[in-house]
Amino acid sequence: MEWSNKSVVTEFILLGLSSSWGLQLFLFFVFSVFYGAAVLGNLLIILTVIIDSHLHSPMYFLLSNLSFIDVCQATFATPKMIADFLNEHKSITFEGCMSQIFFLHVFGGSEMVLLVAMAYDRYIAICKPLHYMTIMSQRVCTALVGVSWTIGILHSASHLAFTVNLPFCGPNKVDNFFCDLPLVIKLACLDTYFLEIMVLTNSGLLSLICFILLLISYTVILVTVRSRSSKGTSKALSTLSAHVTVVVLFFGPLIFIYIWPFDSFPIDKFISVFFTVFTPFLNPVIYTLRNKEVKAAMRKLRNRHIESKEMS
Repeated sequence: MEWSNKSVVTEFILLGLSSSWGLQLFLFFVFSVFYGAAVLGNLLIILTVIIDSHLHSPMYFLLSNLSFIDVCQATFATPKMIADFLNEHKSITFEGCMSQIFFLHVFGGSEMVLLVAMAYDRYIAICKPLHYMTIMSQRVCTALVGVSWTIGILHSASHLAFTVNLPFCGPNKVDNFFCDLPLVIKLACLDTYFLEIMVLTNSGLLSLICFILLLISYTVILVTVRSRSSKGTSKALSTLSAHVTVVVLFFGPLIFIYIWPFDSFPIDKFISVFFTVFTPFLNPVIYTLRNKEVKAAMRKLRNRHIESKEMS
C-alpha cells in the first residue's frame, strides 16, 4: 500500500526555527556542536560500559541502552534540521514525514518505559540488595529492554496506522523543524477533533502510567534510603539524583505538551529542540558528572588510548 494513495500532497514544507539567514547560520554552528557532543557523549558511555568489566552490571547495561536511545532520539530529525539551516527550501517528502513521526514515538515511548525499568533496578538495588543479582539477572535486563522497544514500536504504530491514510489535499506547511504529529494531523482535509483526542489519549496514557510508576518507585526508594546509615544514604542519593534529574528533564517538556497538545505557542519549538537535542546531550553529562564509577572507567579508557598511541 502506497503511503500517499489518499493524498495529493507529496511533500511538506518545514518552516523551521527562524526565517532570518543570519540567525540560521548561527543556529547551524550551535546545533552542530550540540548534536556532535550528544552523539559522541552517548557513544562514549556505550563504549565504556562494553569495555570496562567493572561496569558489567544491570544498572550500566540499562544506562548504555538509554544512551543508545538518546543517540537515536538526537538523530531522527536533528541532522536534517542542521542541513536545512543552509537551505532556502526546507521540505520533506510525505514518506520522510511519516518516518519522522514513527521514529519520534518509537524512541520517545521506548525511553519512557526504559526509565521505568531503571527506576525498578534502583528499587531492587536499594530495597532488596541481598537479592539484587538474582532478581536483576541478564535475562531480566534483556527482557526489560525488549519490552521497552516493543511498547515503543506498538505505541508508534498505533499513531501511524491512521496518520498515513489521512487525506492531505492542500495545506502542507508544518510550523516546526520536523514533522510533529499534532501539527501534521491539523493539515488533513477533514475534521480532526476525534483524531486529536485519540493521539492525546494514546500518548498521554502511556506517559501518565510511566510517570506514576516512576513516582511510586522513587518515593519508596527515598523512604527506604532515609532509614539507612548516612554513608549508604549519601551514595544512594548520589545515584538517585542523576536518575531523577533525567526523569525531570524528559517528562518536564511532556507535561507542557499534553496540557496544550494542539495549540501552537512560540515555546513549542523550544520544547521540540530541548527534547530532540538538549536532552540527549544532557543525559551523558548528568550520568558522568554524578557517577564516580563511570568517570573512573572513562579515565582508564582514555589512559589506555594514550598508552597505545605512545607504544605505536
